[in-house]
Amino acid sequence: MIKLKNPEQLEKMRLAGRITAGALEVAREHIKPGTTPLAVDRAIRHYIEKEGAKPSFLGYGGFPGSACISLNNEVIHGIPNDKPFKDGDIVKVDVGAYIGGFHGDSARTFFCGNVSDEAKKLEEVTRLSFFAGLEKAVVGNRLGDISAAVQQVVENAGFSVVREYVGHGIGSELHEDPEVPNFGRAGRGVRLMPGMVLAIEPMVNVGGFEVYVLDNDWTVVTKDGSLSAHYENTVAITENGPEILTKI
Repeated sequence: MIKLKNPEQLEKMRLAGRITAGALEVAREHIKPGTTPLAVDRAIRHYIEKEGAKPSFLGYGGFPGSACISLNNEVIHGIPNDKPFKDGDIVKVDVGAYIGGFHGDSARTFFCGNVSDEAKKLEEVTRLSFFAGLEKAVVGNRLGDISAAVQQVVENAGFSVVREYVGHGIGSELHEDPEVPNFGRAGRGVRLMPGMVLAIEPMVNVGGFEVYVLDNDWTVVTKDGSLSAHYENTVAITENGPEILTKI
């Protein structure tokens, strides 16, 4: 069941979203060669709690970190560890904040030092695919319009969209209906209505779309070992167009 949010609830989600966005800025400041994912995770948790919120991911389904921190061919759900970042790593940080009964959820792909041209192109295409989907997130369109727009940008660039993991509705629960695939056909799926809030999150691979889960039961990696990027925002569907809630 899709839970529509009223204006009061959307205002609470704006607060959760701003804190989530701020946590990503903290991550950006800390990611550099020699720093560890665990140190970034601690800084994120400190920031979120200082703002009066709780890390949405900490303990969620047993996840041990406050953020998912995934490197290079890791797609999502990387567990923060004490292995230092190296020059050339691409680092995906996915984070959520819970306050006032509602969640925010957002992800970015960051560069650690000097990265390859391929990595730069991958990040750019992933980001642009999100905004292509965002343009379709308007009242009266269908969910498949968002999905198809994301897929078109990605595949036109010669990359592939992860299919086993998708975006989702969000609100009082971190994951709500509906699922938001990053692939599909325009004109299909549920009709977009005011009050819907979606976590739109392209996950894009340089190589094939196939992925698998490591033995830690969390971290998802590309099957062919190719680089992967991630870009996500929490987006409200309104009569005045889409509103990104995860921004400062």
